[in-house]
Amino acid sequence: MREILGKRRRLLSRRGDGRAELMDSALTFATEWQWPVLPGVMADQRSTSRCSCPDPECTVPGAHPFDPGLLAATTDGRMVRWWWSNRPAAPIVLATGGPAPCAVSLPALAASRALVALDRQGMRLGPVVASPTRWFLLVRPYTMEQLGELLYAKDFVPGSLRFHGEGGYITLPPSETGRGDIWWERAPLPGSASPWVPDVEAVVDAVVDALTRTGVSAPEL
Repeated sequence: MREILGKRRRLLSRRGDGRAELMDSALTFATEWQWPVLPGVMADQRSTSRCSCPDPECTVPGAHPFDPGLLAATTDGRMVRWWWSNRPAAPIVLATGGPAPCAVSLPALAASRALVALDRQGMRLGPVVASPTRWFLLVRPYTMEQLGELLYAKDFVPGSLRFHGEGGYITLPPSETGRGDIWWERAPLPGSASPWVPDVEAVVDAVVDALTRTGVSAPEL
């Protein structure tokens, strides 16, 4: 049972006053956890499957930065409060890398199967962010050199794995995007200033092993 009290209950909830919850969550990420965030572009009000950005073929409607751009991500509570006061329904975008966690993502069905396999192995995971199409396993910040060495050492890495490091981004709960809600599949544990996250090596090793087992596969998405 995930029993979260006070503000953390509002943070982890997927229901309730969505707009107030978005600001509360963005402020917690930025000021308490020191994760740089910014408001994402929203889905088109006329059709939520379309994005309100200028790209008519946008593949991540309502789930990416646009104005401001990614470099504007900040931990300044005053700026965060101003952004969500003016755009209260904006998705929360995390700029990955640097002081913030990075992420390893894979298609939702394969991710759900992989997490079951990792639980059986006793693998300790940090928070897991989920969307209807992909799940994101948060990991400690890594460099491109580290990632390159890690992947080079492996005989096989599923093409469906994606890596969100320095210069990347993911969308955080309780955002709503054109592809659906964003939620915590594995919620951050309460009681710490910032959630614990594992090393990328441990997560990639475990996920690749889980995905290559019989009956646990991931499409090239």
